[in-house]
Amino acid sequence: MSDKKIVSRLLAYKILAGAFAALWLVVAGLPFYYMLISSIKQRYEILGHGVFALPMKPTLVNFASVIRGGFWHYFVNSVVVIGLSLLILVLSSAAASYVFARLRFRLNKPLFGFVVALMAIPIHVTLIPIFMLTQRMGIYDTIWALIGPYVAFNLPISVFILTGFMHEMPKEIEEAAEIDGCDKLATFTRVIFPLSIPGMATIAIYDGVNMWNEFCFAMVLTQSSANRTLPLAVWDYQGQYSSNTALIMTVLTLSALPMIIAFIFGQDKLIRGMMAGAVKG
Repeated sequence: MSDKKIVSRLLAYKILAGAFAALWLVVAGLPFYYMLISSIKQRYEILGHGVFALPMKPTLVNFASVIRGGFWHYFVNSVVVIGLSLLILVLSSAAASYVFARLRFRLNKPLFGFVVALMAIPIHVTLIPIFMLTQRMGIYDTIWALIGPYVAFNLPISVFILTGFMHEMPKEIEEAAEIDGCDKLATFTRVIFPLSIPGMATIAIYDGVNMWNEFCFAMVLTQSSANRTLPLAVWDYQGQYSSNTALIMTVLTLSALPMIIAFIFGQDKLIRGMMAGAVKG
C-alpha cells in the first residue's frame, strides 16, 4: 500500500471519528442546553415558544426563588453525607486494596473474589433490612443513616479498582522502603498511599457522582425535608412546581452544576497526579 493511500485512509478515519464525536456531543449536550436555557426563561415562555429557543428576556428570578425556597438545606445535606462517605470509603478501600495487592497470604484470592462478588448484589433487595436497622439504631430520618449504605455498596468496586492500581506498582519501591527501615504500615502510609492518589481520585469521582444522584436510600431512610438530599429536592420541587417548568429546570441545573464542576477539576487533578506519580521500572 502506498503512502498516499495510508495518509488518505488515516484522514478518512479522523474525519469519521470527528463526525461521531460531534454527533455524540450534540446528543449528550442537548439535555444540558435545554435545562440551562429553560432555567433562565420566564414561567410561560416555554409554552409560547419552542422548547429549544433562546430566552427572549433572560432572568435569574428562578434561581433566587429556588434558593429562597430551602434549596440550600438539601445542598448542605448532600455535601455532608457525600464528604463523610467518600472520606471513609477512600481510606477503607485503600487499606483493603493494599492488603489484597501487596501482601501474600493463603486467603488472599478467595477473599478478594468474595469482595468482587459483592458487586453482583442488587442494592434494592437490602432496602427493608437497612430500613429496619436504622430504626433500631435510632438514626432513621437523619443524614447519618445514609453514610453506612453509601460506603458499603460502593466499597467493592472501589477495592476492585484500587487493587488493580496498586498491583501495577513496582516492587522496588517497597523494597527500598524496607531497606530504609519501614514496616508494612509505614510503607503503606508513606509510599503506597501517596502513589495511589490518582486511583483514589478515580474512585472518588466515580463514587461521588453515584452518591450525589442516589435516590432510593435517600427516599426510604429519610422522611423530613430538613434531612433530605438533593435528589429528593428535585422530587419535592417537582410536586411543588409541577406547573412551572422553568423552576423545575432551575432545580435540576443547580443540582447538576456542582458535580459537573467537580468532575472538570477532578479530571484535571487526576491527569496531573498520574504524571506526577509515574514511576519508571
